[in-house]
Amino acid sequence: MQVKFIAGADLPTQWGDFSIHGFEDPSTGKEHVVLAMGDFDKDEPVLCRVHSECLTGDALFSLRCDCGPQLRYAMQAIAKEGKGLILYLRQEGRGIGLLNKIRAYALQDKGADTVEANEQLGFLADGREYEICRPMLDHFNVKELRLLTNNPRKVKALENLGYAVKERVAIHTGYNSHNENYLAVKARKLGHMPRID
Repeated sequence: MQVKFIAGADLPTQWGDFSIHGFEDPSTGKEHVVLAMGDFDKDEPVLCRVHSECLTGDALFSLRCDCGPQLRYAMQAIAKEGKGLILYLRQEGRGIGLLNKIRAYALQDKGADTVEANEQLGFLADGREYEICRPMLDHFNVKELRLLTNNPRKVKALENLGYAVKERVAIHTGYNSHNENYLAVKARKLGHMPRID
């Protein structure tokens, strides 16, 4: 798989000045981006978030998940540190796409949990693919990471690609009464690290 760098530009945000770097996967036509801030020392692990697209949470402020708050938290954390990366991957709904995600939501409205809904539609509980991260991280000559995630599978996936995850940085935010069951299912069925109160 060869994801290709296309273009980069400045991206000022409410938390600070990032740069945005666009990549294209010729095999799927999907476009991915990296938000970057600061200069990276090759001998120092880079604070990094690998974030899968969630239109409903990231842009429409849905309370059904914690995706939007996690993205904003990562941007704030990187801005506070003055350097870091966010890989924004076009893998909506853990890889099932936006319209199928809406179908999954409808099944959840009838009582299925987030894993059951994906499986009832004929998909894996989590069909995301992380090989696409390799050319994006290599573009920045990054080898060591401090990964902003609650998902041990994401840590393992990046380690399997040859990157050293020196630290898993917990990112517990966005909890509300609408996503309690969703977050509990992620912990129970997908192995995500739960918040400890």
